[in-house]
Amino acid sequence: MKLLVATRNEGKIREFRDLMAGLPFAVTFPADRLLERLPEEADIESGTSFVENAVAKARYFAKRSGLPALAEDSGLEVDALGGQPGVHSARFAGVYGEGSDAANNALLLERLAAVPEDRRAARYRCVVAYIETPAAKPQLVEATCDGRILTTPRGAGGFGYDPLFWSADLGMTFAEAPLPAKQRVSHRGRAVRALIEVLVRRST
Repeated sequence: MKLLVATRNEGKIREFRDLMAGLPFAVTFPADRLLERLPEEADIESGTSFVENAVAKARYFAKRSGLPALAEDSGLEVDALGGQPGVHSARFAGVYGEGSDAANNALLLERLAAVPEDRRAARYRCVVAYIETPAAKPQLVEATCDGRILTTPRGAGGFGYDPLFWSADLGMTFAEAPLPAKQRVSHRGRAVRALIEVLVRRST
């Protein structure tokens, strides 16, 4: 079974390759299918929820590739900021492409500058959508992982907000954690594994 994972994010591609290794799926990505980035892709993630964005991406890439597609949308929710940046996590600072992670992290620290440690609770949330064909009903899975936002970044791994996200499960930031440890407890790892169980049952 061929399965297109609808992301161009290199950090997410590494995690998906690891999560789906050894499974009965021929996993491929847009670049593998020579699907160039079109201007219309900029508007795919314009929904007001992770579910809307994940489903929109899955439908779009299922249509372009002719393959079943899996897409995820995820982000950071900070209690002291009323759940922000949430669905706008990737564009929190209004910077796109190279330099966006640094800009987003800097803005997050600025917004939390006056917030004490005991009020910096946060969670990562992920929604994964699978679509067999462009017109099919999506299969949805959602997962979270809890932690808090540090005052300074720690670690050189991961991507996005990982250097600031201290994981309650691991006792370290996601940027400090080895990939297998992060995958075991992360929002994306939990959601993808749950969906994989569904897909494996359907394929046997």
